[in-house]
Amino acid sequence: MYYPKRLFIKKDLDISHFKNLGRYIKSMQYESGAIPSDDDGFHDPWDHMESIMGLSFSNEYVASKLAFSWLIRNQNSDGSWFAKYKNEVPVEKNKPTHFGPYISVAALHFYKIFLDKDFLEELWPVIESAINFSLNLQINNGTIPWSIDKHGEIENDFLITGSSSILKSIECGLAISKILKKDKNLKNWIKSYELLSQAIKNPVGKFDFCKDRKRFSMDSYYPILSGCLDQNEIKSYLDKIFKDFYVKDIGIQCVIEEPWVTVAETSEFIISLMIYGDQERSVELLTDVLNITDENKIPYMGWQYEENIFWPNEKPSWTAAALIIAADTVLNFSNASNLFLENQLSLY
Repeated sequence: MYYPKRLFIKKDLDISHFKNLGRYIKSMQYESGAIPSDDDGFHDPWDHMESIMGLSFSNEYVASKLAFSWLIRNQNSDGSWFAKYKNEVPVEKNKPTHFGPYISVAALHFYKIFLDKDFLEELWPVIESAINFSLNLQINNGTIPWSIDKHGEIENDFLITGSSSILKSIECGLAISKILKKDKNLKNWIKSYELLSQAIKNPVGKFDFCKDRKRFSMDSYYPILSGCLDQNEIKSYLDKIFKDFYVKDIGIQCVIEEPWVTVAETSEFIISLMIYGDQERSVELLTDVLNITDENKIPYMGWQYEENIFWPNEKPSWTAAALIIAADTVLNFSNASNLFLENQLSLY
């Protein structure tokens, strides 16, 4: 097994490094506000929203608003966004249900940092429509189909990762509705939240009809990020990750059978560890994964530890954003550091 060259030690966990990652994200942004994932110019809305949080963390107020403006302009009439774009041109026209609602997470993060209630008010119709698009598809057992295909047909599969993201998004949407005193959706959203929570807490027979995704590490930590699990349930998932996906001194594998540690998966797992309250191991993992970077300390997507290479040769905007959010969660750099650590509805 090969390890990336160690450029970071614990004393290097300084806010200036992570603000520099935000500036890196800004350097990739188009005039339209779109934030491509990499040099190929493609991006999806969920990753775009993740990148907005990296911009907001770095106090890139204008760039963040520009990125939200892209979302406003490109939202479909039903509240959704398409799966993939090149700048403003959709290139994959299915509509994943976890993409749209995530705007509430990015918007609440923006509000926590900038306290711009007027802009939050401007975003509200977009947030409301995006959440309702997904919740209108919820079935009786609480789950939500993962996508509507390009022909407008509901796809008959349910992802625990996507559902967990939706649950956190509903929580943040409810918090925003409280901030803005918008109670029109309150009853329906709370009901949907409770139903989806029960599905995530009792997942057997509710997810992965078409394909078993348990080989992916995110299936074992996204339920933690959803915010609905108790400490015993969280510990059970964490134990599985450390047993099946953790590579000492490097990070978290994306897929169980591949010798590949990714920065984004490791960053999201770090947030999960912090939700459990394990700051010591969170700091260790953060320090380890920071070494999967180029000479300018910009993160690659991942590290292939058998071939001793960064792989693929990409440094996605959303990977940098995930690392920023993880660092903020661990080190409490900003007023948004508690976004995943606390139930946001309880704070407003």
